[in-house]
Amino acid sequence: MEKARILVTGGAGFMGSHIADELIKMGHIVTVLDDLSGGFANNVNPKAEFIKGSIGDYKLINELFEKNKFNYVYHLAAYAAEGLSHFIKRFNYENNLIGSVNLINASVNYGVKCFLFTSSIAVYGSNQLPMKEDMTPIPEDSYGIAKYAVEQELKITKELFGLDYIIFRPHNVYGERQNVGDKYRNVIGIFMNQIMQNKPMTIFGDGEQKRAFTHINDIAPVMAKAAFNLHAYEKIFNIGADKPYTVNQLTKYVAKAMGVEHNVVNVEARNEVVEAYSDHSLAQEILGLEIKTSLEDGTRSMAEWAKKEGVKQSQYFDNIEINKNLPKAWR
Repeated sequence: MEKARILVTGGAGFMGSHIADELIKMGHIVTVLDDLSGGFANNVNPKAEFIKGSIGDYKLINELFEKNKFNYVYHLAAYAAEGLSHFIKRFNYENNLIGSVNLINASVNYGVKCFLFTSSIAVYGSNQLPMKEDMTPIPEDSYGIAKYAVEQELKITKELFGLDYIIFRPHNVYGERQNVGDKYRNVIGIFMNQIMQNKPMTIFGDGEQKRAFTHINDIAPVMAKAAFNLHAYEKIFNIGADKPYTVNQLTKYVAKAMGVEHNVVNVEARNEVVEAYSDHSLAQEILGLEIKTSLEDGTRSMAEWAKKEGVKQSQYFDNIEINKNLPKAWR
C-alpha cells in the first residue's frame, strides 16, 4: 500500500481521532486539523501533525493544502447535534456546509485523489426502515440538510472536476473518547455523565425512539481503509450496527455498565425522528464491514473509560439563534 499524505479534519474529536490512529497504524503521514470546539488535544495521536484551526478559515485551508500536497482528505469536522441544529441554523450551515465547501475547493485545486466525507443517516429523515442508500433523502433537521447538501456538492464536483469521493452515513456511534460533557448530542455519553453526577438519565418523551448503536472500534478501521479500495469510489455507505434498541432499553444497558440502579426521568419530547436505523449490506459487501461489539460489551468498555475520565461539566450552547420551542432541558 502506498504511503500517503492524509488530512483528517476533526481529528481531535471522537471519530476523527480513532480514524487518524488507524491511518497511522497503516503507515500513512497524517495531519490533523481541529479547532478543539468539541475535541481535545490529548486525543490526537502523537505521530500526527496537529494544526489548531477551523475549516471555516479558507486561507488556512489553502495554506495547508499548498504545504502538504495531501493525497486524501478524511472530513469529519462537524457539529453533529441534529435536534439542536433547528435552533442554531447559521452556526450549523457555516460549520457543516461552508466549511466543507472550503475543503472541497482546496481538494480540487490541489489535486486530492479522494475526498472521504462523514455524512449521517440524518439525511434520510423519517424514511422507510431499514434505511437504504438508494432511498431519496428527506432530512428533517438543519444538520441533515447540511450533510445532504455536501453529498450533492461532492457528486457535482466529481462530474465537473473529477474529484473522487466516498460518503459514509454512520449513526449513533459511541465509545472511548466521546465528549460526555456535550449535553446536546451522544446519548450514551450524556447518560454516563449524568450517572457519574448521581443524576437520573434524562429521556426526551416516552423513550420508545429506536436507534442502532455502533461502537467506534467496529467502524474506524473500515472507514480508514476505504480510500484505498477503488470499488468504494463514488459510493455512499451506511455504516454501523444492524440491531435497533429503544432508548428505554439503552438506559438499562448503560445503568448495568456503570454498575448502578436503573434511574430515569422523562422530560418533554423534542422534535426528532422516532425510528432511525439502516441497512448495511453494501458496506458489508464492498468494505468488509463486520459488527463484532455487542451493545452490552461496548457500553461496558466505554463505562470503564468514562469512570477513569470522571465527570465532565456540561455547558449550555452559547449562541442559540432561535429560542422559540427550544426544549426546556436545553434552556
